[in-house]
Amino acid sequence: MNLDTIQQDIASLPPDAQQIIVELVEVLKKRYLQNQHESSENSLQDWSDFIGCIEAETDLSKNYKNYLDRQKTISRFS
Repeated sequence: MNLDTIQQDIASLPPDAQQIIVELVEVLKKRYLQNQHESSENSLQDWSDFIGCIEAETDLSKNYKNYLDRQKTISRFS
């Protein structure tokens, strides 16, 4: 079913039925936006428990490759 067919089907309905469709679309949009908002909040909350749970070098975000290379070297000798 494509958009043109849907538009033609809706146009063929009486005005009160078209109004019901408009109201249904509004309800679905609200529900979708609310669920999307809750989902994004939940994903942020899920990670918030991990903030500060580990210690790392202060420059880890810039020099992570150096730290990984060091770890590989240490692992080889272990």
